[in-house]
Amino acid sequence: MTHPQRSILAALTLFFVAPLVAEFLLGDFPLTWLALLIPMAPMYGGGALLIRELTRRSGRGWPTMLLLGCAYCLIEEGYTTQSLFNPNFLGMHLLRFAWIPSLGIGAWWTLFMLNVHPFWSIGVSIALVEGLFPSRARTPWLGNFGLSIAAALFAAGVWFNTYYSIHTYHFVASRPQFLITALFVVAFAAAAFLIPRPAAQKTSGSVPSPWLTGAIAFLLGVGVFLSFPIWNWGAVGSMLAVDLVFLFLLWEFSRRSGWTLLHTLSVGSGGAVFYGVHAFVGNPVVPSPKSIVLASRVLFLVLALAFIAVAVSRTRGALAASPSLTPTPTHSA
Repeated sequence: MTHPQRSILAALTLFFVAPLVAEFLLGDFPLTWLALLIPMAPMYGGGALLIRELTRRSGRGWPTMLLLGCAYCLIEEGYTTQSLFNPNFLGMHLLRFAWIPSLGIGAWWTLFMLNVHPFWSIGVSIALVEGLFPSRARTPWLGNFGLSIAAALFAAGVWFNTYYSIHTYHFVASRPQFLITALFVVAFAAAAFLIPRPAAQKTSGSVPSPWLTGAIAFLLGVGVFLSFPIWNWGAVGSMLAVDLVFLFLLWEFSRRSGWTLLHTLSVGSGGAVFYGVHAFVGNPVVPSPKSIVLASRVLFLVLALAFIAVAVSRTRGALAASPSLTPTPTHSA
């Protein structure tokens, strides 16, 4: 028996967890800027909800979500903030590293964003919230009306943040750049639903403990953020190597029969903990007193750990009560 009110609660949780992970747990904004959830949630939360619901409705799993996360990344960074093309975005001159003149982009920054949004903004957020609601982790949370609301909120969020960015940074990319971005958005979205489905039968073989998979996700996150842009193309190669290792390990272990919801949650948890720890060495994008920044970093990391603890407890309980919740190949990470 399904519980519509619980599904709505799960959807609302994801709606707000996504921007909290993407911007506040990372350390971009301190606690005093929580009001930004109002304009951020429709874009981040609406996008995460759309991606999750479309994936679960089609009976697909994490490969589809990650590819749709790439499409989301290009919408946000190519159209909304236009950071992929703005050479002076936030005054950081991010595009000068591994510069590609013909496209007007920096290869390092583009690849970095294609890590940050698909895995952290979208993937980590969905994994954490599905872990909190394990009995509904592989089923849609919204009906057609709810999905329409999520789509409308996402569109409104993209429009508002695009309007704000253009009037704040006074930068507009060229038409060819917008066109190429659109083509890649369509390509990623199409690939998400055209890739072959996993085999009907999971393979045998052991899988690491959830503790180990979480630790590996944390360390690979370190690898992504340690691909210092000053290495230029060396940083691009380093990040690609980390990505390939991550995707191979995830594909290899998630198709084995021992892989459970707890493993998927552990990968998301490792990514979330890395974000919370990394915040202590990063700088917020808005001026804030050091005491507020430090207190915010501690608070958000503690809240993330508490969220993870509750999700782990609920997932373990659900698996003990119903072993059938072990993902099928179609739903594998």
